Amino acid sequence: MYKTPASGRLHIGIFGRRNTGKSSLINALTNQKLAIVSDVAGTTTDPVSKAMEILPLGPCLLIDTAGIDDVGALGEERVKKTLKVLQKTDLAILVVEPGSRLSEYETGLLRTFREKKLPFIVVINKSDLPLEPTVLNDLNALPVLKVSSVTKAGIEELKEKIMAVAPANWSPVPLVRDIVKPKQVVVLVCPIDVSMPQGRLILPEVQVLRDVMDADASGYMTKDTELEAVLDSLKKQPDLVVTDSQAFSFVSKVVPVSVPLTSFSIVFARHRGDLNAYLAGAAALKKLQDGDRVLVAEACTHHVQPVDIGRVKIPKWLQEYTGKSLQFETVAGGDFPDDLSPYKLVISCGGCMINRREMLNRIDRAKRQGVPITNYGVLIAEINGILDRVIAPFRNGLVEIKDVC
Repeated sequence: MYKTPASGRLHIGIFGRRNTGKSSLINALTNQKLAIVSDVAGTTTDPVSKAMEILPLGPCLLIDTAGIDDVGALGEERVKKTLKVLQKTDLAILVVEPGSRLSEYETGLLRTFREKKLPFIVVINKSDLPLEPTVLNDLNALPVLKVSSVTKAGIEELKEKIMAVAPANWSPVPLVRDIVKPKQVVVLVCPIDVSMPQGRLILPEVQVLRDVMDADASGYMTKDTELEAVLDSLKKQPDLVVTDSQAFSFVSKVVPVSVPLTSFSIVFARHRGDLNAYLAGAAALKKLQDGDRVLVAEACTHHVQPVDIGRVKIPKWLQEYTGKSLQFETVAGGDFPDDLSPYKLVISCGGCMINRREMLNRIDRAKRQGVPITNYGVLIAEINGILDRVIAPFRNGLVEIKDVC
């Protein structure tokens, strides 16, 4: 892939009141006229994202938001969308003007940044205009920079500050390159069925293959129906097999127990989320009772197929496994309920289309409300009785696996 997916970039949210120059700042940082700039307050309505590189930090995603002080019924909806951006923001930039003191809007945002333990920078934009001295008093002891989106003064210093303040753990855990050694052989099992996009692989399969290559190992891709032939053709057993979780039942019988086995979904459980939390969630499956509500959370929006994994297969498998009649609800894309109390379990997809910050926010929300959360791969492995086997490749990895299953 020539471009880093948005989900793998450092997400930088730009916040502030209307007309503080948030969009102008985006244009200055990217050195392009990407965001619409106007003297009319409220020009930016929905959040707008732009991918860029900030060296030596790497790939970033700048998110321009509507003014936090927007008014009216429509303005309230815009503010809600602005605040929702915080769920996926790795680093926040608060833009203020030099001629006015901080208001309740800025202080409210600063309070939220601290509550979320979110790194932030305060930017006094329009520094080519007169500075009200009391502004600096309001910003005492905060990380502050003065810039001008017009003259470009301070823009390079802002990039350097972003690199200095960016959280060390914003980048996801590696996919497999920390458990795969150079010259090893990895077999990737990718079933082709009606739910697969025509003419291409899905993102997790492509990313895991690339990670294998980055580890200086060799990757073999095959359909589940050709797996036995591929294994027979190899001179020695593969060092790792990664399969689509939906094929666990078949693949776990074909692949010798001596060969490490896992799935794309479990790889992403560690890469984007919290594998320990998902394992704890799997332990809650047997506690489900008739009538319990289960939330299935898809991180992307896609055309629903008759054999959809989250909406058809998992509900069927889980009810067969528990012997209970359960109620299932589904959310997709950026939709994720603030109140999870109606649910006895949350089942998340792998999360390949959202960044780690947003996934960890979802997991944290479930933890705080006492609702177990797991993901597709972990759940399917538990149902098939192979959970211990498929998390084994990561027991000596970067994440400590607690004995909860």
